[in-house]
Order: sequence, then C-alpha cells, then structure tokens
Amino acid sequence: MAEETGLEDRIPRNFITDIIDDDLKSGRHSCVATRFPPEPNGYLHIGHAKSICLNFGLARDYKGTCNLRYDDTNPEKEDMEYINSIENDVKWLGFTWTKICHSSDYFDRLYNYALELIDKGLAYVDELSQDEIREYRGTLTTPGKDSPYRNRSVSENKELFLKMKNGEFEEGKACLRAKIDMASPFICMRDPVIYRVRFAEHALTKDKWCIYPMYDFTHCISDAIEGITHSICTLEFQDNRRLYDWVLEHISIDTRPHQYEMSRLNLEYSITSKRKLNLLVREGIVDGWDDPRLTTISGLRRRGYTPASIREFCRRIGVTKQDNVVEMGALESCIRDDLNRHAPRAMAVLHPLKLIIDNFGEEGVTTDSFDVPNHPEDESKGTRKVTISREIYIDSADFREEANKQYKRLKLNAEVRLRNSYIIKAVSCEKDENGNVILVHAEAVPNSIGTNVEGHKPKGVIHWVDANNCFKAKVNLYDNLFLVPNPGAAEDFLSTVNRDSLKVIDDARLEMSLRNARLGDSFQFEREGYFCVDSKHYVENAPEFNLTVFLRETKKISV
Repeated sequence: MAEETGLEDRIPRNFITDIIDDDLKSGRHSCVATRFPPEPNGYLHIGHAKSICLNFGLARDYKGTCNLRYDDTNPEKEDMEYINSIENDVKWLGFTWTKICHSSDYFDRLYNYALELIDKGLAYVDELSQDEIREYRGTLTTPGKDSPYRNRSVSENKELFLKMKNGEFEEGKACLRAKIDMASPFICMRDPVIYRVRFAEHALTKDKWCIYPMYDFTHCISDAIEGITHSICTLEFQDNRRLYDWVLEHISIDTRPHQYEMSRLNLEYSITSKRKLNLLVREGIVDGWDDPRLTTISGLRRRGYTPASIREFCRRIGVTKQDNVVEMGALESCIRDDLNRHAPRAMAVLHPLKLIIDNFGEEGVTTDSFDVPNHPEDESKGTRKVTISREIYIDSADFREEANKQYKRLKLNAEVRLRNSYIIKAVSCEKDENGNVILVHAEAVPNSIGTNVEGHKPKGVIHWVDANNCFKAKVNLYDNLFLVPNPGAAEDFLSTVNRDSLKVIDDARLEMSLRNARLGDSFQFEREGYFCVDSKHYVENAPEFNLTVFLRETKKISV
C-alpha cells in the first residue's frame, strides 16, 4: 500500500471516491483493494504516474491494499529490465505495494476456467486465420458472422484445446474463442479470442506453456482472485467492461470485482505509446528510455522532476470521465513551485563573456569575497561564500553596446548591479575580426556591495561568476521533443520530432560551490532556471547539469 504522506497528497474528491464511499456505507465492501497492473514491456510514463497515484493513493486514504501486478501474458515483449524499472519508479514516486503478483501466477487456474467455459458450451477452438477472424467479426455498422468452427461439440473442443496446450498447433493455426454473440453491437463481445498459441519461453513459467491467455480474459479473473474491489482503467476499455463482467458471470468464482473507467492522461508535446517510445529509443532519436525529453518517469527523474511535483500534477488534473489534453505548462508549473521552495540558488553563466573591472583593487573596490544566502526565503539552507576578482564572466546576452530604455541589462555608459555584489558601469568593449564582442571593460562603484549609493541607480541586476574561481561544465538545455501538440495523431509521428530539442553547452562557467553537487541535487541557476545533476553521466567533482525548467514558461532554448 502507499506510504503515509502529507494531507496535500490526498486524492481530491472525484466520482471514484464517491463510489467507494457508497460501497463502504452500503456494506458492499468492507475495505478497499486496488491494483496497479502494468505490462512489463517498456518503461512507465506520466500516464502511468496518474494511475499509480490514484490506485496507491486510494489504498492509502482508505487504509486498504494495493497490489503491483505484472500483466505478463505476452512473453515475447517482456523483460527483467522493465520489471526493475517499474518497481524503481513506483518506489521513487513514494509508494509501496501490498504484494507483487503476476498474471502468470494464475496460468493453471486460468486454463481450468477456460476448460469450464468449454464444458458449458461457451468457448470453442477456432481454426480461422487472424485475417479471417477479423473479416468474420464485421464492422461497427455490419454484424459479424459465425465461424464454421463455432458449433463444434464440447468433447471436440476439449480435445483440440489440449492439442493447443501440447504444442500440436502452429502459431496462428488455432485459438480459443468465447462463444458470446457475433451480432453484438459491441465488437469486443463478438466471440473474442481468449487463448492463442505462442512458442515463446516465459520469464517465470519458462517453457511450461505454449498457449497464453489474452488480456481481457486474464485481467478480470486476476482481479477476482486477488479480491480487488475497485478495478480502475482508462476509458478505451469502457466497452470491454461487458466482457469483464461476462467472464466472471460464467465461471465458478465467488468474488465479483467491478471495473471503473476514467479519462487517460493526454499531455501536449509528448508520446505515451510504448511502441512509439521504443521506436524513438531504437532509432537513437533519444538517449534511452530515460532521456530527459521524454515523459517517462525515469526521463522526468533524470530531468530533475521530483516525486512531489509529479504527485501534485496528478492531484491537480484530477480524476474524471472527460477526455481532455493537458498543457505541458501545467506539469512545468508543478516542478517550478516545488523547486522554488526547496532548491538552493547558485550562479552559472551559460554563454560566457569576459568582463574586466578596471578599478578592482582601488579604494572601495577591494572586497573579494562575501557570504550570500543559499535561498532567499529559507534561512535554514544557510549561506555560501562567493568570490569576485578583477575578471568575471557575464552572460553574452546581458551586454549590448547600445539599447533602448526597455533594456535592463548592461550597455555602454550605463549601470547594472552584479547579483549580490558591486554596481558596475560598462566603459568600453573589444571585438574580434567579425565584429563580435569578446571583452567588456567596466568600473565598479566603490562601496556598493549590498547597498545603494547616492547618485547611482542601476537599471537592472545581472548574474556573473568569478573568472578566477569557477569551473567549466557541460549543461544540457531541452525543448519539447515534438513540434506539434499531438504527435501521436500524426500519420508519421517521427516527422514531428523536433531535431533541435537538445542544445549542449560545453563551456558554461559555474560558481565553484556547484562542483561538489551530487546525484539528486537540484539548483536554481539565478535568472536562468532550475537545473539538476545529470545521473547518467555523473563524474565526481565534474558534474554535468540538465535543464529541468526555465524560470519563465515563455522562455525557450536558442540553437
């Protein structure tokens, strides 16, 4: 079940909590039992985070149970790498499970329930090909037609199903179908396939089975076996609830869980299809499943998102039956709010331009170090010592030779304040043969550290680092991975990839305190944004930093 967290993590009231309250009040259920049932064929993404927060959150709020159940009925696509990543992600989000289950734990019972359906004349072995089954099934406007194998006898079906189990049919040559209604207005009820032949070794059951149950047959029975009271899925499974209920009504099982559907999480500029995510990884378009541009949980973690920010995002978007598309800004707002409260501040110059304080060392301009707060609103985070010398780096975007009155940064013959330090005035600049400014000369206002000086009104504040006490670092800036809000709807979603979504800065200059940054550390680079230590390429005393989010929603990377 979920770990105890603050009140801010409680599931907001929604239609599912209303149902649970009614069920507990009426005595239909005496406790709440939920489950999170991922298929271990890829890494979890932000959509899974919504399901995790809901299912584990309900267990926490109602003091119930929540199982982590692997839907491992497709052995060809499943891998221990994915299983390990799933468990790490659930724990990282702040939850623990009551127990770990696998659909494969129930393979023997599922097989016996299939035999029971055959005995009742409610299942048959079909030898139509997959294409033929699809053709016979009909369309939304035309009913299906019976398979020529639909009316086989019980004994013949049992014999053929045993042959399937014993590996006497090739893949695709036979399957077991439920006998329901080929004229049903719901296509999922037109004799769905419930078992198919697969000659693939299973991670847990090894080569014991060469037939595997389908999801719709497995899922409802697994819920019933585990005593799940509220089985929550997304709206695309709404029609399948009829099959969920049909299976449970026609087998000899006592418990009757019920399925409830909610809207799935659709987030702008992101992909949640595991197949498409896998393609991005295989094609080398991204740096693995944990690429910070992906909205996989591991990608968000590597980008610097915190568990609290993702839980808060899921809390804010809520649980409804209304499909909608959530703006990326809603997710970014949650991490900004969290890091604004908790991330210490530091100075980093991403596009360094050297500036010389010509009068450094003269009277009133001799202070070369001072203490500054690590967080402007949290004294408990302490202070750090910052040094300044005659040579500093400022950001190249913070200097212009000429600019209008709206420009609040450094220009010739105008003053700005260096963050936490002196007021300076630019007096001249040097350029290369192409006319690019490569050096700025300035003078500092004496005795102006941390105080106003009569006659001097700087137009703005800029950040900087001591050129003689900083280090060069690699910083990765990220933009949306896709150029359109809904890449999944594109005929060729790869054509919507933003090839300029990553900008690598190899020569950023960072204040020396950041050299000791460790894995998991996040900072606000003042006037830039929030950055975290990259976990994939971490080297002690030489950290690489990833952009989590800019300070302003409107700011984008320049390439």
